[in-house]
Amino acid sequence: MGTVYKRGNVWWIKYYRDGKPYRESAHTKKKTMAKRKLMRREGSIVEGTFHGLQIEKTSLNELFDDVISEYRIMQRKSLVRLKESIAHLQGLLGDLRASQVTSDLIKEYILGRQDEGAKNATINRELSALRRAFSLGIKHTPPKVINIPHIPKLKENNVRTGFFEYNEYVRLRNALPSSFRPLIIAAYYTGMRRGELLGLEWSKVDIGTHRIVLEQGTTKNDEGRVAYMYGEFFDAMLVQKDYRDTTFPACQHVFFDYKTGEPIPPEIRDVWENALKKVDLKGKLFHDLRRTAVRNMIRAGVPEKVAMKISGHKTRSVFDRYNITSEEDIKHACQSVSHMNQENSEVLGKVEDGHKMGTLKIIQGGRQ
Repeated sequence: MGTVYKRGNVWWIKYYRDGKPYRESAHTKKKTMAKRKLMRREGSIVEGTFHGLQIEKTSLNELFDDVISEYRIMQRKSLVRLKESIAHLQGLLGDLRASQVTSDLIKEYILGRQDEGAKNATINRELSALRRAFSLGIKHTPPKVINIPHIPKLKENNVRTGFFEYNEYVRLRNALPSSFRPLIIAAYYTGMRRGELLGLEWSKVDIGTHRIVLEQGTTKNDEGRVAYMYGEFFDAMLVQKDYRDTTFPACQHVFFDYKTGEPIPPEIRDVWENALKKVDLKGKLFHDLRRTAVRNMIRAGVPEKVAMKISGHKTRSVFDRYNITSEEDIKHACQSVSHMNQENSEVLGKVEDGHKMGTLKIIQGGRQ
């Protein structure tokens, strides 16, 4: 049988579950209110819905800390992005206990983020972090939460389809500061990710064999791969190495600031946006260079399996998104089909007064 008692001016309650005593503040100065809370606790014990005080005390921030710890332990490359997602979640939910997070509150969060202009893909990453936080809480020993509130997944319709035509690439390359030009050239020809390029060191570049080796663990999918340097790309790397050897011989990074010898930082948005503005290409992304490289390889006749190996795409569905078709491609395809059929017709001797007249006769004959 439970009891109520006072500590100072505040009433507390004491009750038992499976012979184990529990004590907690009723957060009231009124004995009648304390008795009501005691009755509710004893009722939840009888119904089997009481799971201990720890679960009720678990804060959402504690669950977020567990997710961050998991990413650190597993050495996830997306840790920075996770922290950004959690920062947004904490703006509205961070001061709450996990037990206070309801489906209605999550809907309110989604609407608020949409009103701020956040895209569904961004919100989905934040909701994924929230879902993982609760999932880890359930798996914890002892459990920190007992259920996961319904967390919807929003429809995404923001798949990028941008790429650079060759003349656009040349204009952008020439508009960038000298230090950034080799980086853009490498991205355009290899399709390597920005992080892979910025982390590339000279020890992985073999000028003699024209090879760049990305070792396991240094790429997004943790698989190693090789890229080769020819033409403009190789020439740019020769100049880059010569400048590094004579000016900053201690610099280990392939892409560096020509003034300081320091590696080009991951955040290049200001430099990128300024160059785009100069050549009227606003809205283009650095990642569009990766899509461009895939597109160019396919149009150059590189087998898709080989192109996927070079670009580092593991799944065909993602690779297909990068192999973008433009209106000019469609026009070229239609012209090619027309030329092929014209050649076939000529071989069979079916063009009597030139291809155009022969076609007109076929159409007119069909109208009779």
